[in-house]
Amino acid sequence: MRTTIKPTGAELEVLQVLWKKGPSTVREVHNSLKATHSTGYTTVLKIMQIMHEKELLRRDASSRAHVYSASVGEEDTQGQFVNEMVSKVFAGSTSQLVVRALSEKSSKQEIEEIRAVLNRLEGK
Repeated sequence: MRTTIKPTGAELEVLQVLWKKGPSTVREVHNSLKATHSTGYTTVLKIMQIMHEKELLRRDASSRAHVYSASVGEEDTQGQFVNEMVSKVFAGSTSQLVVRALSEKSSKQEIEEIRAVLNRLEGK
């Protein structure tokens, strides 16, 4: 497995669009982001070009409009951020992270999902 590069905040937003929509052009990513951000097209283009250089994105240049896809997985990326947070913020304690997260506003559905995960983990 290659060394994982941690995406910046802006790169993470692009990845979230691609994880949700699948392979997309810069225009499609920009259209998705402009609903909540005032980022210009050329800024999104540059971010995606940099992400391609960092190997966070794959680029299909077979057509006029290049199509980009995420080359990093959503779960792997989330895990990278969680591991860093557990290490830096919670002194390596996963249980402290979970307790803190649960003490925040959690919906009944979220608590049920967490309970299901705990039940699966106990069954292993």
